[in-house]
Amino acid sequence: MLKGLDPLLTADLLHALRSMGHGDDLVLADANFPAAGLARRLVRLAGVDGPRALRAILSVMPLDDFAEVPCARMEVVGDPDAEPEICRTYQTLLDEAEAGRMRLARFDRFAFYERARSAFVVVQAGELRLYGNVILTMGVIRPA
Repeated sequence: MLKGLDPLLTADLLHALRSMGHGDDLVLADANFPAAGLARRLVRLAGVDGPRALRAILSVMPLDDFAEVPCARMEVVGDPDAEPEICRTYQTLLDEAEAGRMRLARFDRFAFYERARSAFVVVQAGELRLYGNVILTMGVIRPA
């Protein structure tokens, strides 16, 4: 156990996060996401819902405020303007972690999969709600 860290941040997840550099992507995927087939590196958080996983990740991961799209979600197939409840929850967590500076962009399903293929790591949570997928781009920690 380590002090000050969310216990959900497993050794594998911490290693992946610490190994990431500025501009690397992390995909937080739901339980239905084809993670094993797409991921270069895969960390599983079985039984953990998406918001709980996102909160833990955002507790240590700065988002890229230089990137045009530092965070994005998957669009609903056939209804790209729909905003599932899970995505609203993710936006609320991003607002809390990033003082309202980051808005979730949207990618269609296949564009999301394509970007996920090149992500540094895919973290697959046990989230059962559909469209509980988000891509986060690693930012920097500036000197004080």
